[in-house]
Amino acid sequence: MTNDDWSKLVDTTDEWITTRTGIKERHFAAPDQATSDLVVEAAKLAVKDARVDYDEIEVIIVGTVGADNAYPSTGNWVQKKLGLKPIPSFDISAACSSFLYGLILGDSLIKAGIANTILVSSAEIMSRIINWEDRNTCVLFGDGAGAAVLRGSSGEEGILSSCWGADGNLGDLLVQPAGGSAMPASAETVAKKLHSVHMKGNEVFKHAVRRMEESAITAIKRANLTSKDIDLFIPHQANYRIIDATIRRAKIPLEKTYISIDKTANMSGATIPVAIDMARQEGRIKPGDNVLTSAFGAGFTWAGLVIKF
Repeated sequence: MTNDDWSKLVDTTDEWITTRTGIKERHFAAPDQATSDLVVEAAKLAVKDARVDYDEIEVIIVGTVGADNAYPSTGNWVQKKLGLKPIPSFDISAACSSFLYGLILGDSLIKAGIANTILVSSAEIMSRIINWEDRNTCVLFGDGAGAAVLRGSSGEEGILSSCWGADGNLGDLLVQPAGGSAMPASAETVAKKLHSVHMKGNEVFKHAVRRMEESAITAIKRANLTSKDIDLFIPHQANYRIIDATIRRAKIPLEKTYISIDKTANMSGATIPVAIDMARQEGRIKPGDNVLTSAFGAGFTWAGLVIKF
């Protein structure tokens, strides 16, 4: 769905969206697709790419704020649809930081000896939880899913460092007010469109830049590296202006920064795994490269990792 498509639905233009966000187009799931369906497609590609058998997968972690149902978890549906044996499968909800949270958790499980092969995915169908009449938020999001297979390794490659955090004191700045126990669904909440994204954009922008910068710098330091040692930076793709401010503060050149927001918009937690795969497909990531990634999302949550490929 292009910016011109949106201009036919709300009071906006391609120029307005592009200059303020860097977004040109985004993709929406088909009406009959659920979040678990997107995860399954991404998981199949990841398993093939990793050259592992499905019966080797010991844990499934799905990061999402748009689960198929309140319960069971999307991870449970993924396990069923992939035809896997009974294994631990569950969701985590850290909004745009979900995939990095999942990587940190999966890495910890492997290092603790609890599992050796873990499927980590993040998927969102944001088109179902946006207010299609709010021009300030509806144009920002897209749907998608990404997945990775984590395995224990004795080599130099893998997750070199990580950091994560959250501040619930700021949760009301980016929230879906209704649909949970605090505000159960009713005719009134539906009529007031309280089941969609509500965001105080200026405040979110300031916190996003600061936390993405902090998490990026912290991850670099914990890996005993400097910004010059980073071969590619893949930030969360929420807004080009946030990315630009982050790389300036973290002293990472634009030519070492991967940008995909123009093609995908903000897919919440799915954004980073999709961007990583796109970068690999384009040859931007080579064996031995140090790849830095950082994210910021509702909660507020944030995370940063350095990965050696």
